[in-house]
Amino acid sequence: MADPRGDRGDEDDRDGDAQRRAAASRAARALEAARRAAGRADAHPFSVRVVEGLRRRLPGDERFGDPLSTAGRAPAEVVAREVQAFEPGRPSAVHGLGLGALQVWQALAEASGRGRGDRPIALLLTDLVRFSSFALEAGDTATLSLLRDAGGALEGAVKTHRGTIVKRLGDGLMASFAHPQQAVEAALDGLDAIAALEVDGYDPQMRAGVHWGRPRRLGGDLFGVDVNVAARIGEAAGAQELLVSEAALALVDVDALDLGRSKRLKADGAPKDLRVRRVRRAAGP
Repeated sequence: MADPRGDRGDEDDRDGDAQRRAAASRAARALEAARRAAGRADAHPFSVRVVEGLRRRLPGDERFGDPLSTAGRAPAEVVAREVQAFEPGRPSAVHGLGLGALQVWQALAEASGRGRGDRPIALLLTDLVRFSSFALEAGDTATLSLLRDAGGALEGAVKTHRGTIVKRLGDGLMASFAHPQQAVEAALDGLDAIAALEVDGYDPQMRAGVHWGRPRRLGGDLFGVDVNVAARIGEAAGAQELLVSEAALALVDVDALDLGRSKRLKADGAPKDLRVRRVRRAAGP
């Protein structure tokens, strides 16, 4: 005869399994309801507006997180790019809070001198004279060879004088330095290095400009009036010539340099009081 206690035990086990499944189902429904509620709260216009208002009051760039502001290699910029990769595709208060935290991080880094701030720097801008005409006549192979040789020569000069390549500009570059002396020495070394090159019968010639100012740093790039001024100075230089603003030259040891006369730079976008001088190495005895 069957043991009635065994039948009851089987029933108890089945009842226990059913209860556990019911409890798990209720928990899953509760979690899904909580997830949906959190999503609605996260995307609610009021929540988003509160976070946007908070970011406007926080130190730093309230729009930090867009491609322009996160293009650099600073830790906060690298993390921000990863955060942006998980953007939900809709307004999100939580996403905004994450970027707000990174905004403060970036602002603190800048305040300690590792980013944008009031610390002036020297800017060097260069390009090759009549490069476009050479490229049209010489073809791609020779043009690429010239760009590689010129780029290597200029980058070597910048690194030798402890500069940083901000960006490459086709046949030239923008570099930054802690002091104008370094920028001037790098530019003069670069002029010498370019003058020693020859590609397909073409002797490249460089022009360069140096300026001392306080550009705005955004991501890995530099912007602002002083960048535009440095560009105008470089554009005004002649072949194998370095022009330096008097603001930069005032901080340079000129004993071993040959200076041209001071002249006002007349160029679109240049300040009316901007004065520059041609700078060369002084001839030996």
